[in-house]
Amino acid sequence: MTEKIDVLAGLVAAGGVVVLSGAGLSTESGIPDYRGPSGVARRHTPMTYQTFTRDADARRRYWARSHLGWRMIARAAPNDGHRAVARLQHAGLVDAVITQNVDGLHTAAGSPDVVELHGRLDEVVCLDCGNRTSREELDRRLRQANPDFAAAVTAVNPDGDVDLADAAVARFRVVDCGFCRTGMLKPDVVFFGETVPAPRVAHCFALVERARSVLVLGSSLTVMSGRRFVLRAAKRDIPVVIVNQGATRGDGYAAVTVDAPLGRLLPALADRVAGTPAGVLS
Repeated sequence: MTEKIDVLAGLVAAGGVVVLSGAGLSTESGIPDYRGPSGVARRHTPMTYQTFTRDADARRRYWARSHLGWRMIARAAPNDGHRAVARLQHAGLVDAVITQNVDGLHTAAGSPDVVELHGRLDEVVCLDCGNRTSREELDRRLRQANPDFAAAVTAVNPDGDVDLADAAVARFRVVDCGFCRTGMLKPDVVFFGETVPAPRVAHCFALVERARSVLVLGSSLTVMSGRRFVLRAAKRDIPVVIVNQGATRGDGYAAVTVDAPLGRLLPALADRVAGTPAGVLS
């Protein structure tokens, strides 16, 4: 392990790092992942874009679950791993952060110009008129439309929803766009069956191709959405380091893999290579 940490530290100390983060980085903020050691089993079929837009009952189910789950996401705070990444950026060693997460915690930790590959849960878009609003505003409107809606929530899923009984879902009222009054609202995140906007993908490829190394943090790289950047780095002979609890689908392309808790490893790494005392950046 010591030899692996030395390789990791050497690559980060050289600068030009592009970070690719996944759900495993946010588990210590109370947001579980689906595949890691603290993950939760998916108990229902993930919402697809096609189902969301075509099925009013499915939209009601999504918004009812997400309405309660969002409250837990909104209360989540950056953890030591997020703050360590921000420290490495401010020290000039990390050039860019690409995150597969939709929780906004990199930005909350002080990281500038984060590329949020799959969007953010705290923003809402109207699919008809294109108007964008904050999730806080939508939450206020949903509370007004559902004053007596409540259910016990013990855990939130990584994509920001919770599991609810059908009887609870049936009582929930969905609201339309507050701007055009009739438009369908959707969280500004990429659903299953929906593609990441091409300009965003091209920007991420460009960041990877300019990097000296790619540092994967807390991602199993199961889906191609994130794994393609590891494949591109490997094709260009750009070293890839993967820090994750458990094996990933990118391990075969990595110069080194480290199995360790991110909340402990990343602050120690930042102390070692950035020379910035913990807690200076928030």
